[in-house]
Amino acid sequence: MTARDAADGIFPASSLPGYIVAQVVGAIVAAAVLYLIASGKAGWVPGGFASNGYGEHSPGGYSMLSAFIAEALLTFMFLWIILGSTHGRAPTGFAPISIGLGLTLIHLISIPLTNTSVNPARSTGPALFAEGGWALGQLWLFWLAPIIGAAIAGVAWKALGETE
Repeated sequence: MTARDAADGIFPASSLPGYIVAQVVGAIVAAAVLYLIASGKAGWVPGGFASNGYGEHSPGGYSMLSAFIAEALLTFMFLWIILGSTHGRAPTGFAPISIGLGLTLIHLISIPLTNTSVNPARSTGPALFAEGGWALGQLWLFWLAPIIGAAIAGVAWKALGETE
């Protein structure tokens, strides 16, 4: 499934739960592997383990509202880039370049704000391994904001008649 399939309604809603579970399980496995590798160094402590956060857990100390706005808007922009890059009228073969550069820009903007989510699965994996449980307590925002941002992008895309 691609972002275009979900936003355009091509992907059947009945398949969505399995897709979400697969994404989250993959993120947890990846975080577990990174945890095992990193814990092989004497004296290593997980700390935040690159978890997403706001308030005192934001790299720059940004508020919950700032984190929410940033994550929703940046997810909107990321999906918009994906939809435009994979549209039938877009030049063939260039989607990976625009999508990759777009995601790079999103990370440059939001790592200082929240450690960058724009993907609830990406947020879930590291949150399970962060010290102190704070990351799990803030995880709701890093599910809600990207879902809202992506949904708005899909609705706006369709409203503008930008389907193939």
